[in-house]
Formats: sequence, C-alpha cells, structure tokens
Amino acid sequence: MDILTGGTLAKNISFLLVPAAESDAVFGFESANVRFSNLLKSSWLNIKVGKFELDNMISEKRIMTLSDFGGYQIYHYQPVTELVTPPTTLPFTFGLGDNQIGAELSGHSKNSYTRYSAALLSSNDGSVGVPNGHGYDTYLTFSQAFAAGSLGLQRVGAFAYIGRAPTYLTTSSLLADGFGQKSFYRAGFFGLWYLKKLDVMTMYTRGGDNVCLGTGTPSFSPLPAGAQGPTWNAGFIETHVTVNPQFILVNRYELIRMSRQALPVTPGVFEPGVSVPSANFGDIDALVFGYRYYPFMSSRAGFAFHNEYSIVRQRGVAPLSGKDLTNNSLFLGFDFIF
Repeated sequence: MDILTGGTLAKNISFLLVPAAESDAVFGFESANVRFSNLLKSSWLNIKVGKFELDNMISEKRIMTLSDFGGYQIYHYQPVTELVTPPTTLPFTFGLGDNQIGAELSGHSKNSYTRYSAALLSSNDGSVGVPNGHGYDTYLTFSQAFAAGSLGLQRVGAFAYIGRAPTYLTTSSLLADGFGQKSFYRAGFFGLWYLKKLDVMTMYTRGGDNVCLGTGTPSFSPLPAGAQGPTWNAGFIETHVTVNPQFILVNRYELIRMSRQALPVTPGVFEPGVSVPSANFGDIDALVFGYRYYPFMSSRAGFAFHNEYSIVRQRGVAPLSGKDLTNNSLFLGFDFIF
C-alpha cells in the first residue's frame, strides 16, 4: 500500500512524500523529496533533493505489470557470481529502478520535446544506514521527442549510471563502514513509439562491474584464478494495445545475455569462487502478458481488474542440478486508487 501525497509549498516549490507498507508489514518512505522549479525563470533549471525515482523514461514505478515475475529484470540484474559470495564479504546490490537519495538537476524545452537530467547520488542504492559513506554515484539522461505526422509524438533517449560500491567492512567503535570501493556502470538507449492504438517501448542496456564486485572479493585480497570484470547486454520490447480507454492489452519480452563471466567457464556444477559451468550461466529470458479493464475512472478514484501471467527462465542456476531454473506466476486481482 502506497500513500501518495504531493503538492505545492509555494510558487515553483513542490514536494512528493510516499509512505509505503510492504507485504511483510515493513513500513518506510518510498519517496520524500522537494523540487525547486524554473530557477532563474528558466525551464532548463530545476533542482530536486531527497529520495526520488531516477529520471527513467520507462518507469518502474508506473509499471503496467504486477505479478511476482512481471517486473523489469533489466533494472535489477546482477551476475549470479555476485549473489553467492561468501558470508564474510560485503554483498553488492544495486537496482536502476530503485529510488535513490541525492540531488538532481533537470530541464526541458518549452514544449518538453528536449529533456535532460544529471543526478549526484549517495552510493547506497537508496537505503539509509548502509555502510558506504566514501563515494557518490552519477546518473545522466537525455531524450528527444519528435512528431511523426498522424502517428503522434515519438521519443528516443540515452542514459548512463556510473557508481561505486564497497568490497569490505571495517568496524570502529559502534559503527561499521564500507571501504575498498570499486566501480560499476549501466548505460543504454530507449525508444517510445506510438502507432495509433499501439504503443511500443524498447530498451537496450549494457552493464559492467569491477572484478572485485563480480566475484565478491575484498579489494585487498587476491582474486580467484582467471577472474575478470563481468559484462552483459540486455533489452526488452513491451507493447500496449489500447482497445479503448477502459481496456488495455499488455505484453513484454525481455532477455539478458552475459558477454563476459566473472569466473572461468568450466564444465560441471558451479562452485562459488572457482568456476561457472557455461558461457550463458545466468542468462535470463522473461515473458509477461495480460490485460487491464477499468470499470470506471474519474478525477477522484480509479479501479481496474488486472489479469496477468509471467514466466522467467535463468540458465544454469537450479540449486541442486545446475540446470535452468524456471519460475512463473499467475496474477488475478484488482488495483485501485482514490
């Protein structure tokens, strides 16, 4: 449950505050930020501070799919070798779709066809109290829209996230702190295409992590034999067919392919810190499709029936056999706002 609150504090000063309760009853703030707009009376100068969603044109916070495996895999993917690190090392987690803490400078042309943003962010993936007070991340976006006759407005753009993450902990007095920061990045292109009742969202992303992050190795420790920084390519295509304003069909296919493994490719069962079984270890294929039907909509409330099916297959990660692991989810429910 999200409690969405927002508004204006004064001319050109606005806020967004979103208290949220998760399914396990953990309560927190998904967003908490203030925006100063039209600085120097220019639409090109706007500053936002606090905790906020990155300027992703394809937004995870306004996603059309709700099932357990219907989220954007591309926004949260990390090589499997980063997720099975020994408990003595500091785990590295990052999601491009996560709300982050920091400050963002953004701007747009008068008609909003041209848009940019540059954000300076705390290196903690949007959490507070995480032991990493020695670095900052940067997120840059740029997009351009253009009219295509009767088809409407199309938009293309690019983005790049450049970050740093600690590789080990050190404890002094009552506080634990992260050190040995190493770099990682996510960069890519996107397109929003409108063809009358059909709209298509496309995205390509290239990701790469430092070898210490990819193998869960503290920066002061020797690397495993043959270790290297993992890299991967990812993309998806998502379609929406608006049959009418109350009935929408949704479909998305997503794929992630490792281009360089962090550890040597060795036949056999995966052994953490030793080898991976094949070059496609950890590759993902994901498919989701469904529909939303709105019995009514108004300026004060909305209600939607939502039926959806999703399936995700990841190569070579089954815990006992080392074979492909497939998960699927069927969602039958409703969504409402008031």
